[in-house]
Amino acid sequence: MTTVHDASLRIGLISEHASPLAHAGSVDAGGQNVYVSQVARALAAMGHQVDVLTRRDAPGLPAVVDVRPGMRVVHIDAGPAEFVPKEALLQHMPAFTRACRQLMQRRAGYDLLHANFFMSGWVGLALRNIFEVPLVVTFHALGLVRREHQGAADAFPPARVDIERRIVQCADRLVAECPQDREDLLRLYGARPGTIATVPCGVDLSTFGPRDRLQARRRLGLREDEFVVLQLGRMVPRKGVDNVVRAVGLLERALKPRLLVVGGESVVPDERRTPEIARLRAVARGCGVEDRVSFVGRREAAELPEYYAAADVFVTTPAYEPFGITPLEAMACGTPVVGSAVGGIQYSVVDGVTGYLVPPKDPPALAAMLRRLQANPALRLALGRAGMARVRSMFTWDRVARELEAVYRSVGGAQAAAPAAAAPGSVGA
Repeated sequence: MTTVHDASLRIGLISEHASPLAHAGSVDAGGQNVYVSQVARALAAMGHQVDVLTRRDAPGLPAVVDVRPGMRVVHIDAGPAEFVPKEALLQHMPAFTRACRQLMQRRAGYDLLHANFFMSGWVGLALRNIFEVPLVVTFHALGLVRREHQGAADAFPPARVDIERRIVQCADRLVAECPQDREDLLRLYGARPGTIATVPCGVDLSTFGPRDRLQARRRLGLREDEFVVLQLGRMVPRKGVDNVVRAVGLLERALKPRLLVVGGESVVPDERRTPEIARLRAVARGCGVEDRVSFVGRREAAELPEYYAAADVFVTTPAYEPFGITPLEAMACGTPVVGSAVGGIQYSVVDGVTGYLVPPKDPPALAAMLRRLQANPALRLALGRAGMARVRSMFTWDRVARELEAVYRSVGGAQAAAPAAAAPGSVGA
């Protein structure tokens, strides 16, 4: 049986749909992609050897991409070499498992596996049984929580919840990203408290930091006298961007509000490639603020600090959010955050200290908070400074990697006490 005691670990980081090489902000590329990329980079910088195992979703991708010393991305052939929505990927996990098994048999294998999302956890359970290697799992989102908030709109197969329950019972460690995530694992899945380690997401301080606001506005072509509200992230309905549009529609035009919406499938906003943009434009027209809402399109990570710096406030009001990395990015740039009081946002944002929390799906409450911040520049500055201090003390990727390393080392002797994993089920390898 593998034990985890060596100074340098060989880590298999499984992320079936969320590649660290993908463009963040597209439909199936968001916080998990950033998490996997930054965790792998930070662990490699600590001297560990990290392979990110992700599905090949384009035909021209090389088998292996050396990202930096100690970190590789390995493209796994499973299903068509093209984009497949993650809701339709479960059927390809047996092939993904077989390919990973062959990879591990050809090479020296790994000291441990860290699976991300329930399908990667399913693969991890099968490989754990075959190679007797410890398994750590970060879900990033839980099926039962998603059902509570999305109901019939949840397009994942019903088997998801049973798979998650099996993972919860059989994995050596579960990584909760915030207190709410831990509570959901206990409340909905009956997780054993001793198997859960709470380790948050982080932010890349080498990319995200304070910049001059007026200069940022000039470079982005924004007026200096506008009250700029920023919304940044994936363009999908559950992110609640329509809530922000409606709130801006309630603001008096004398306040000169300007909503920037960053994200989508293309650099130039394209309603055909990102249908959510068409829906949001219709909402803006209905609220009479179409001229006040600017859709920017997708931007690379290196460009995002300019948008955070140009904004007076960053807003994110999803109905639910397992963690949410964008509030950390905004705080690192010194921009106050108004977020919905859900999931990880209510952990990263300290209400009244680094920003404010409002109910989701409540445009009047959000509008009232925006009015308050617009009227008080000194308050915005104080919140931004407090946000920077909180991020630097609690949410750096170096700290996240150190905490994960401690989790990895703790499972070296814990595997024998964990329940044996049952057969993976109806989609078995």
